[in-house]
Amino acid sequence: MTAGAASRRVGPDPVAVVDCGTNTTRLLIDDGDGLGQRLQRITGLGRGIDAAGRLRDDAIGRVVDALGEYREIIEHRHPTAVRAVATSAARDAANGGEFLQRASEALGTEVELLDGVSEAAYGFAGATTDLEAVQHGAALVLDIGGGSTEFAYGALSASAGVQAATSVDMGSVRWTERFLASDPPRPEELSSAISVARLHLDDIDREHPVIGRGASGATLLGVAGTATTVAAVEIGLDPYDPEIIDGFVLTRAAAEDVFRTLATERLADRVHNPGLHVDRAPVIVGGCCILVAVMRHWEIDECVVRERDLLDGIAAELREAQASPAAELREAQASPAAELREAQASPAAELREAQASPAAELRLALDNPDVGGDADAAR
Repeated sequence: MTAGAASRRVGPDPVAVVDCGTNTTRLLIDDGDGLGQRLQRITGLGRGIDAAGRLRDDAIGRVVDALGEYREIIEHRHPTAVRAVATSAARDAANGGEFLQRASEALGTEVELLDGVSEAAYGFAGATTDLEAVQHGAALVLDIGGGSTEFAYGALSASAGVQAATSVDMGSVRWTERFLASDPPRPEELSSAISVARLHLDDIDREHPVIGRGASGATLLGVAGTATTVAAVEIGLDPYDPEIIDGFVLTRAAAEDVFRTLATERLADRVHNPGLHVDRAPVIVGGCCILVAVMRHWEIDECVVRERDLLDGIAAELREAQASPAAELREAQASPAAELREAQASPAAELREAQASPAAELRLALDNPDVGGDADAAR
């Protein structure tokens, strides 16, 4: 369906959501019709930030160009509400404020910085929408981004929602730049990437026991580029079709198989895998290291892959705000993400700053160029 045809369709007024992520800049026009209109551009905003701590001018320029394109689409569709957010790369960057200003000017809408817990909560709200395959029990939503990975756990019943959520500074771009220097990656590089990911998961077990205890028995819902790409490669899906991917059940064995295939190929060969976008090929192995680490750590046999994610969670909130006669009071009320942060706060939280975790110590060691060796040995 063309944008013009969609704009003439009789139905709910559309809302628009933009996400400026570490690797991808995305747009959702949610018009109440299935998955809506979705666009993405792999803009690589966070390339090099793990080492430099700043966003590069060329990366900001790519995002600004994409936002200019999205602005035209949004103005053509006349949504009743627009919200734009930036996530991990903008959170980490010393020049994040400059980026937000330029992005806002390009889009014509303020681009706001979204914290990690809110990102996880919105991801849960989106991923559990219209989930026909699973109606009961609990879900663990796994959102492997370019710079961070979000975990959100909760019951699938509407009255329960998210019980625990966290954001961890590991992602496909960050892990590729930090660990996978060779082409193809050497076995010891892959081992280090997976080992450090699992140390982060050990931290989650300790700091968020609701997730740690419930993960193995929950339905794993995988969202964002790593999960959807691994599913597409497993299927051999070319061209990409989100309707086929949404709800696809990716087994642990299949995820491991795709990981082995992609990790042992040189980039020049990897790009030819059906289902793998050429611009995602340089960082997909880093994302796979995180995905297989999660499935191994909590002994999860299947992952239900979703196209619905953070964008859909924010779109649902926009629609709810429009529908409620008390919408004007919402600024004075706590959002679902804020309520979750308050619920997760415990009297012991103040003690965490004084406690050193094994993962933190290992990350400091790995950041020291004078320290060598394999992360497996460090663990």
